[in-house]
Amino acid sequence: MRSPALARAPATPGGPLTALIEALPEAVWLVDAAELRVLAANGAAVRLLGIPEDELRGRSMVELSATPQDLCFWADVAAGLSEGIASDTMVQRADGTLLQVTRSVSRITPGAASGNCDDFYVVALHDRSAECRAEQEAATLLAGLRATLESTADGILVTDLAGHISAFNQRFAALWGLDEKLLTQRDDDAVREWMHDSVAEPVAYAERLAAIEEATLLQTSDVFSLRTGRVIERVTLPQCSQGRPIGRVYSFRDITERLEANQRIEQLSHTDALTGLPNRRLLTDRIEFALAMAERDATPFAVLFLDLDRFKHINDTLGHVFGDRVLVDVSERIKSCLRQVDTVARLGGDEFVMIVHQSAAAGAEATAQRVMEAMARPFVLDGFSFTVTCSIGIALCPEDGASMDELLRHADKAMYSVKEGGRAGYRFHQPRKDVDLRSRMRIDHAMRQALGQGRFRLHYQPQVEFASGRVVGAEALLRWHDPEMGEMRPAEFIPVAEESGFIVAIGEWVLDEAVRQAARWRVHGLEIVVAVNVSALQFNKPDFVESVARALRESGLPPQSLELELTESILIQDAQEALARLEALARIGVRLSIDDFGTGYSSLGYLKRFPIGQLKIDRSFVDGLPGDASDAAIVQAIVSMGRALNLKVIAEGVENEAQRQFLQGVGCDLFQGFLFAPALDAPSFVACAAAAPRPAKRTMRLVSA
Repeated sequence: MRSPALARAPATPGGPLTALIEALPEAVWLVDAAELRVLAANGAAVRLLGIPEDELRGRSMVELSATPQDLCFWADVAAGLSEGIASDTMVQRADGTLLQVTRSVSRITPGAASGNCDDFYVVALHDRSAECRAEQEAATLLAGLRATLESTADGILVTDLAGHISAFNQRFAALWGLDEKLLTQRDDDAVREWMHDSVAEPVAYAERLAAIEEATLLQTSDVFSLRTGRVIERVTLPQCSQGRPIGRVYSFRDITERLEANQRIEQLSHTDALTGLPNRRLLTDRIEFALAMAERDATPFAVLFLDLDRFKHINDTLGHVFGDRVLVDVSERIKSCLRQVDTVARLGGDEFVMIVHQSAAAGAEATAQRVMEAMARPFVLDGFSFTVTCSIGIALCPEDGASMDELLRHADKAMYSVKEGGRAGYRFHQPRKDVDLRSRMRIDHAMRQALGQGRFRLHYQPQVEFASGRVVGAEALLRWHDPEMGEMRPAEFIPVAEESGFIVAIGEWVLDEAVRQAARWRVHGLEIVVAVNVSALQFNKPDFVESVARALRESGLPPQSLELELTESILIQDAQEALARLEALARIGVRLSIDDFGTGYSSLGYLKRFPIGQLKIDRSFVDGLPGDASDAAIVQAIVSMGRALNLKVIAEGVENEAQRQFLQGVGCDLFQGFLFAPALDAPSFVACAAAAPRPAKRTMRLVSA
C-alpha cells in the first residue's frame, strides 16, 4: 500500500521529463525529495539492476542501499549536504550481485507552473564494473611485471622514447652502484650522468647510446667496461604497443667472471702447451667450422697432415728437451707458410695438421711446397746444424670426405703413403673409387628390395622428462637386417639412400609406421609423442605437408602426438619456403624440433620466426659432460637460448649419471640415451614406459606391438 505522500504525488514528475530520462543512455532514477522514494526509472536503470520499472517505482533509497555508507549518503542528501556531488558506490542487482557505479544527485524544483510543487532528485548511475575490472587486471599485471623484474639476475632499465626512466629493478641499481639519493629522487638526468661517468670509455659509450636511442626499432647487444674493471653486456630491445615503438628495454649483465673463466679455459684446453698452437680440441672446432662454411657456401678446403721424418732419432740422440726446441722451430716455420685465415695445429708428438681454407688441389699443393721449402732450410740450435724433413698427406673437402674423421683419416693415409715411398714429400689421398661405387650400388639395390619385402623395422628410444622421470616421447629409429650383409648400421646405408634419393621412400615408410604405432599405443593408454627424423629431400617434396596430414588422418593419431625432427641445414637452404612449410605443419598441430642442434649453421633470426617448439642437443656436446668445459659452456648456452626463445630442450646420447645430473642442473627439459634405455622394439618400449613413473589418473595396459 502506498504512503500518503505517494498518494498525494503524481506517479511521475511529468511526461516530458519521463521521456527525457528514457532517452538517456545511463541509468537514471527520479526520486521524491520528501520521501526519498523512486518516482520513475528509465530502461537503462531497469537493465542495470535487473528489476522491472513497476517494481522499482515506490522503492525507498534505504531499501535500495547496498552499504552502510549509502544510508549515510542518503541522510546527507535529505539534509541537502550531498547534492551535486558525484561519488563512487555500489548498487545491488535483483540477483544479489553488487555493481560498482558512479552516482550523482541533482535536486529539481518544478514550480507551480508545472502543476506539481513537490521537489525531486535526478539520480544518475554510471556502471563502473568494466573499469574496475580493467583497473584490477592492470594492477595485477603491474605487480607481476614488478615481480618479474626483481626475479631476474640481470639489471633491467626501461625508458620511453625520450630516454625518461619508466622502470628499473634493484639489480640494475646494484650493478651500476647508483647512489640511494638518485633512486629516491628519480632524477633521470642525474642517473644518466652517473652511468656515463661510471664507464671506462665515456665518449664511445655516449656515441653508442645515442645511436641506439635514435633507432627506435633497433635490437642489439654490446659490451663495455666500467671504471671498476667489471665488464658489462648490454642487450637492448624496443618496447612496442600496438605495433608502434613506445620505449626501450635495456638488460645489463656482469660477464666479468665468465670472460675470465673463458679465457682460462681457452688457454688451458685449446692450445698446445709447448708450441702455443691449437691442439686437437681446437682443431676439431676449426674443421667443423670449415665444414659448415663449405656446406653453406660450397667453398672447398684442404687438410694437410704433416709428420716429421725420423724425429725419434733426434729425441734419442740429443734428448727430449732439444727435441722440444726443434718442435717449436718447426711450428714457427709452418706458420710462416700459411695465410692468416688458415690454421696449423699440433696433434701431439711430431704430428701437425694444417687447414687451408677456400683452397682446391692447386692451392693445397702450393702450400705443401712452401712448407717443404721452409723445412729444407738447415736447423741451427746451440751451434749444431742439422736437417729435418717431413712427409705431408693431403685430403680435400668435399672430394675426400664430408666429416672431420674422414678428412683426417684420408690425409693420414696419404701421409703414410709418402713414408712408404721414401719420405720427404707430399701426396694427395687416392680413394678406391671403383670399390666404393660397387659397394654403394650393392647397398642401394638391397635397400630397395628390403623396403618391398618388409625387412625394415623401427625401434623406439624413450625420451624422458627430467622433472617427473616419465617417458613422454619416443624417437623412431630405423633398423635393417639384410640376409647377406647382416645388420646394417644407419651410418652405412642412410648416406647411400640420400645420394640416390631413395631416402624419400624410406622416410615416408618410417613416418607412416611410426604414426600407426603411436596410434595403437594411444588406444591402449600409452599417450606419448613419437619423434620422426625428416630428411631434406623428403621435407622439400611439394606434397610433404599433405603426406603428414594423411598419415595422421588414416591412423587417428592427434597431431600434437607427432614431432618432426629437422636438421638446421633444411631450414636455411630456402628460408622462405621452409617457413611456409613449417607454418603449414604448425597449423595442422604437429610439433617441430631441430635435430643435432649446434652442429650446423643456425640463424637466431630464423629460430625466432620459425614455429619450432624444441631443440635437440647433439650427442657430440653431451659426450664430454660434465668435465669438458667447452661442452659444458655450449650446452648451457643452448639451454639458455632455448629458454629465451620459449623452446623446450632435449639432450641425446646421455650415457651416465653425471651427464644426466649436469643436464638437469642447467635446466634441460628432456633426455634420451643408454643411461635410461637404448632404442627398443615396440613391445620392449611399452614395458619400459610402463615401468617409469606416469600420471595416476590413467591406467596403461601392457600390450603387444
